[in-house]
Amino acid sequence: MTIEHKISGRLRRVIGWALCVITALVFVMVGGIKLVGRPNMVREFAQIGLGQWFRYLTGTLEVTGAIGVLMPRYSRWAALLLAAVMVGATIANLTVLHMSPALPVGLLLLTITVAWLRK
Repeated sequence: MTIEHKISGRLRRVIGWALCVITALVFVMVGGIKLVGRPNMVREFAQIGLGQWFRYLTGTLEVTGAIGVLMPRYSRWAALLLAAVMVGATIANLTVLHMSPALPVGLLLLTITVAWLRK
């Protein structure tokens, strides 16, 4: 193995870990605000029309995924779980909430990058 391969492998691991930490922090925050019932989240999920159980489910998936991305054995699968949640959030923002999908799309790209780096 050449020095260049060692450096690129090490750099990939460092970037992967940094993105995992960022992903975990973001999803603990956004999942947490759903779980504690911030009024704007309660309103958004009421507007979606599936009931507040769906807010709890989504928040639980986000917090669980945030923990999972920090566990090397589960990191890739947790990132893919979060990516699936962000696909749903993007669809909800476009079709029901009529809001900009910029945040869920950005988080989708982040989670896909984490999954790719953790393969």
